[in-house]
Amino acid sequence: MNATTPSSLPARGPADHAVREQIVEAAREHFSRYGYEKTTVSDLAKSIGISKAYIYKFFDSKQAIGEAICVKTLSGIVTAVEEAVAGATTPTEKLRKLFKTLVVTGVDLFFSDRKLYDIAAHAAGEQWPSARAYCERIGQILAEIIREGRESGEFERKTPLDETIRAIDLVVQPYVNPLLLQYSLEVADEVPAQLSNLVLRSLAP
Repeated sequence: MNATTPSSLPARGPADHAVREQIVEAAREHFSRYGYEKTTVSDLAKSIGISKAYIYKFFDSKQAIGEAICVKTLSGIVTAVEEAVAGATTPTEKLRKLFKTLVVTGVDLFFSDRKLYDIAAHAAGEQWPSARAYCERIGQILAEIIREGRESGEFERKTPLDETIRAIDLVVQPYVNPLLLQYSLEVADEVPAQLSNLVLRSLAP
């Protein structure tokens, strides 16, 4: 057997990782073209040029492949938010950056790669682990900003912290959750400033 064919790769180790990444990238391209729902594992196997059984050595289902893609897609949004927040100097500015980056990156994904956006929306609707982890991380960033604002005196301290974080998290959810964002696209240009202004007024000491 030719030493370069996928079926000749060892069952464990770095080569496995490389093939796994190859499958994920091929699936990402295939899903982008044909959509997640319309694609089967057999379709992916044909497009990559390997057997369906070989794909199942790395992923136990199509959802597992979709999960791997969602992790990359949603991690990209989280990274963009983290970088934007890190570049701000005050909690007020960080909160504004949070809202703006969430909306801009979400809308960009929707328009630049609609079918990948649909996978993320599907993941949110089905509560895949990747979608839950994404929402939790955004919630953590929000909580860090609120705590910092209280400690610096920029934000009020009378309302219980948990209640404040929860309320603001509910406000931001339509722009965190890909399943919901698609219904707010018409006002996306106005949303970051309007919502951040509203939230910041509620946080005024």
